[in-house]
Amino acid sequence: MNNVVVIAAVALAGLNAVPALVGAWRWYRGEPSRAFWILLRVAQAGALVLALGIGVLAASGIYSIERLFYLYALLPLGVAFIDEQLRIASAQTVLDRSGLEDAQQVGELEESEQHGIVAAIVRREMGVMTLAAAVVVFLALRAAQTAHGL
Repeated sequence: MNNVVVIAAVALAGLNAVPALVGAWRWYRGEPSRAFWILLRVAQAGALVLALGIGVLAASGIYSIERLFYLYALLPLGVAFIDEQLRIASAQTVLDRSGLEDAQQVGELEESEQHGIVAAIVRREMGVMTLAAAVVVFLALRAAQTAHGL
């Protein structure tokens, strides 16, 4: 059982490494990317699948002797929740920096200004989510290293 969990954790790291790399590249170039968001959502689903699998093992009486394993394996779900909150806050940060109170005021601007603000929001959101995916890579690799005794 240990090998299956290690493989699943390494697979989760790989799933998150792809959007982390794509997101970093696209963020650096200042380009939006639909593929990044799709890859990110697939990686987040992988974190949920790993957590559910670990829950099934625990319910079956199969536990890791290393208690840190559970922290590393389940924390990606917390990271996903927190990064979504940070993503929302990052959009508001761009609006605040532009002197706008809410998104409706963006619609009152000239079209070129609208595009600039939307591009800044998307870039900032992509940066936040890219960093979160990189954190999940680290956590998943640590989960694989601490999956002893399963």
